[in-house]
Amino acid sequence: MPTTSSRSSRSRPPAEAAQRSEYRPVLGRLPILDVSPVVEGGAWPAKAYNGEVVPFSAVAFREGHDLIGVELVLTAPSGQTLRRRMSALAAGTDSWGTTALLNEQGTWRFRIEAWADDVATWWHAAGIKVPAGIDVDLMLAAGAELLSRAAVEQGDAADRRWLADEAEALVKGRKPATVRLDALATNGVLDHLTANPLRSLVTSSHEYEVLAERERAGVGAWYEFFPRSVGAVRQEDGSWKSGTFRTAESRLPRIAEMGFDVVYLPPIHPIGLAYRKGPNNSLDAGENDPGSPWAIGGADGGHDAIHPDLGTEADLKRFVTRAKKAGLEVALDLALQASPDHPWVREHPEWFTRLPDGSIAYAENPPKKYQDIYPVNFDDDPNGIRVEVLRIVRHWMRLGIRIFRVDNPHTKPVDFWEWLIHTINAEEPDVVFLAEAFTRPAVMQTLAKAGFQQSYSYFTWRNTKVELEEFLDSIAHETAAFMRPNLFVNTPDILTEYLQFGGRPAFKVRAAIAATGAPLWGVYSGYELYESVARSGAEEYIDNEKYEYRPRDYEGAESRGESLAPYLTMLNKVRREHPALRQLRNLHVHSSEDDAVLVYSKHLAAEFTGTGRPDTVIVVANVDPHAVRETLVHLDLEAIELPPESTYEVTDAVTGQVWSWGAVNYVRLDAFHEPVHILSVNSPASPPA
Repeated sequence: MPTTSSRSSRSRPPAEAAQRSEYRPVLGRLPILDVSPVVEGGAWPAKAYNGEVVPFSAVAFREGHDLIGVELVLTAPSGQTLRRRMSALAAGTDSWGTTALLNEQGTWRFRIEAWADDVATWWHAAGIKVPAGIDVDLMLAAGAELLSRAAVEQGDAADRRWLADEAEALVKGRKPATVRLDALATNGVLDHLTANPLRSLVTSSHEYEVLAERERAGVGAWYEFFPRSVGAVRQEDGSWKSGTFRTAESRLPRIAEMGFDVVYLPPIHPIGLAYRKGPNNSLDAGENDPGSPWAIGGADGGHDAIHPDLGTEADLKRFVTRAKKAGLEVALDLALQASPDHPWVREHPEWFTRLPDGSIAYAENPPKKYQDIYPVNFDDDPNGIRVEVLRIVRHWMRLGIRIFRVDNPHTKPVDFWEWLIHTINAEEPDVVFLAEAFTRPAVMQTLAKAGFQQSYSYFTWRNTKVELEEFLDSIAHETAAFMRPNLFVNTPDILTEYLQFGGRPAFKVRAAIAATGAPLWGVYSGYELYESVARSGAEEYIDNEKYEYRPRDYEGAESRGESLAPYLTMLNKVRREHPALRQLRNLHVHSSEDDAVLVYSKHLAAEFTGTGRPDTVIVVANVDPHAVRETLVHLDLEAIELPPESTYEVTDAVTGQVWSWGAVNYVRLDAFHEPVHILSVNSPASPPA
C-alpha cells in the first residue's frame, strides 16, 4: 500500500504542479531584510522634507562567518546617485544603518546593496592565524591574490602598480610575516580597499521611495487666531462689530516677531442661522451671537465664500500678502460639513444622512452635540462630492493659500483623502494638509500614510514624565517614516487639566517641550495670556471663542509683564538657531533619578549642520508645575557623540547661565522660577576633512 506522500504526489493536478514550480524566491544570494524607511511594504513612499536627515537601515548577512559590506544607494530627484557605506549597529543583530541628508524636494529612490567583503574576511582571518603561526604562507598568498585582483579591477595606473607591488611584497618580502602583514595597515592599503572594496556575491534589495516635501511640510511654528476677534468692538446697545481681515492684519507683525511661521485661521465662511450656538455651546443664541465658524454655510454662500463681516476676497488676498511680507504663511481650515442653511443642503440633499423621521442627522461626539452642523455622507454621490471639494480647494489655492488644516478627517473616508491630497500635490507639490485627527492610532496613522503631511497627536494628553518619554520616543522613531506630529499645546476645543490647574509654570513646560520635542508645534491665541479657566466639567475654555467674540489686550499684558510672549519668542529663536531642533528623528531620551524630571536631547552631526560644528540641545524639564525638583541627570554621551568620560560646557537658552557638565549632573528646577533647562552643548568646530 503506497504512503500518503507518494499517493499525493501521483495525484497532484498538473496545473498545481506547474504553479508550484513557478515559485519566485524572496531572498537573493545575501539576504537583505527589514529595510527602512519603508511604509506598508512600499505601498506609499516614506515621508521626509527638504533638509531632513533620514536614517536608513536594514538587516543583512551571509551564511557562516565571512564578513559582508552593506551600502545605501540613494538617487535624488535630479538623478544624481549617492552611495553611503552602512555601519553595523547593535552587535549580533546583523543590522546596518547610515543617515543621509535629503536636500532636494521630490521623490528619492533607494536600495540597499550587500556584498561579500573578501578583503575584510581575509584580514580578519590573517590577523588571527599569522601571529599564531598557522597557515602563514597560505594566508599571505590569499592576501596577495586579493591585492592582485584589486590591481586589475580598480584605480588608475598608479594605484594598479602600487597594489601589484604590495601583493608581491606580501609574499616575497624578507621581513617577518607579521611585519609584512601589518604594513598593509600602516601604508594605507587597507584604507584604500575599505574605501574601494572588492565585492563579490553582490545582492540588491528592492527599490523604495522617499518623498521629500518642502521644508514647511515638516518644520514650522503655528499660531492660531480668530480674525473676527481682532478689532471686534462691543457697541453701546450690546451688539458687536466684528473684526475683519483688515483689523486682523494688526496682529501679523507681533506674531512674526514671536518667531511663528504659519498663521492658521479657523473657517472664514458664512455661518448658518439655524440652530446657531450661543455662548458656551448653548442652544439659545441671541441676535448678536456670531455662531461657530465650523457651522459653515448660509444665505451668503458656502465653502467657497467669505463671511461678509470679515471682508472680501480682495481683503483676504491682501491679508495673505501682508502675512507673506512679515515672513508668515496663512493656513485655512478645510471643514467638510455644513450648517442646515448651507446651499448644499438644498442643492444636494443626497450628500447628507436622513434619519427615519426624515430629518438630517447632525454631528455628535458624545457627550457633545453639534445641532448646528450636518456631517457629509460620502457614499451616496462620491464622485459629485469629490468634484466639489476639489473645486473648493483649488479656489482657495488661487487666492494664495498653500496650507490647509483639515477638520476631523477621521470622520470621512480615508480613500477620499488619499485621492484629494495626491490629486492636489500632483498639480502643486507645495500644498500642505494638516490632519486634525484625535482618534484611534490605526486611523490617525493611516491618514498620515495616505498623504497628510502633518498630524495632530496625543501630545496634549501626555503630561507625566513616563507618558512623555514614551510619546517622544515613539514620534521620533516608531512612526517618523510616515507621520509628522504637530505638537499643538492647546486648541479652542482642548484645555487640559494640566493647564487648568498647573498655573503659569505649566504653560512654560508645555510650550518648551512642544517647541523642542518636534520640528512642528502650535499655539492657539490666548495661550500667551495664560488663559486657563474651563467650562465646568469640560476640557474646554469657558466663554469659548468658537461661540463669541474674544478681543484680547495682548499689548497691555506684555507691558505689565503678564504675558508668555517673550518666552514663546525665546523658544522660536532657539529653534531657528539650532538645526538639531528642526529634525524629528534625532531625539534621544536620557534618564534622571526623579519621576518628574524629563530629559532628552536633539543631536545633529557636524556633517549636516552646515557650520562645521555638531549641534546638540539637551532639554531638562520639571513636569511637576507645583514643586521644586532636585535630582541627578544621567546622560548617554555616546548618543550625542561625546567621549564617555568627557566634560563639556553647556549654555542655558532660558537664563543664559553656563555650566560644566559630564555624564552625571545635578539639576535643581524651580517650577515657580524656571522649570526647564534648554541647554546647548558648546562644541568646537570640526577639523576640515
